[in-house]
Amino acid sequence: MGVRKAAKGVGDFLAETAGEAVMEVLLSLLACAVLGCLVLTVYLSWSYSPRFTIAGVGLLSLVLAYGGWHAFRSPGKGRRRGLAALTAAGFTVAAVTALFLLLYGTGCDCL
Repeated sequence: MGVRKAAKGVGDFLAETAGEAVMEVLLSLLACAVLGCLVLTVYLSWSYSPRFTIAGVGLLSLVLAYGGWHAFRSPGKGRRRGLAALTAAGFTVAAVTALFLLLYGTGCDCL
């Protein structure tokens, strides 16, 4: 009985270790793909029109700043609605994406 239990424990450990290694590789590939898409988007946008690129980045910065302000301030009566909820959600998505790229995109050797 002790040998079976030990063999099962070792098998579970090896399966978990292999699963973690595979997920690490998949997350790194996803980070490289997201980073590559962002770089490609900026490159194509800049090659089309530098003025529109700068204006778009400025507008996106304002929207994310407004969303961050609404995400971190204390909520008033009721819940957020309309533009405030949309910009807060956009800020949250951008923050999570930035954290993901910070954790996994730094080891991206594909670029």
